[in-house]
Amino acid sequence: MARRNKILVPEARNGLDALKARVVQSGSPENAKFEAAEEVGVPLKKGYNGQLTSEQAGRVGGRLGGSMVRELVKMAQENLSKKQ
Repeated sequence: MARRNKILVPEARNGLDALKARVVQSGSPENAKFEAAEEVGVPLKKGYNGQLTSEQAGRVGGRLGGSMVRELVKMAQENLSKKQ
């Protein structure tokens, strides 16, 4: 699967992939988006998905991205509270 996004800190790739799998409760980061799509009722399949509407693609991306951001904020808050 081609990576189209650019991470500012390439060393963070493995950690972000692990987080993606964790927020969707998936066994692997590669399957996370397919499991997220199934949860929101989007017929995502491996390979070309040109039949998906923008709304459907956004529901999958929003489920993954939103959950990852919420988890990162929670982790940051926990780290800050430990330092005080």
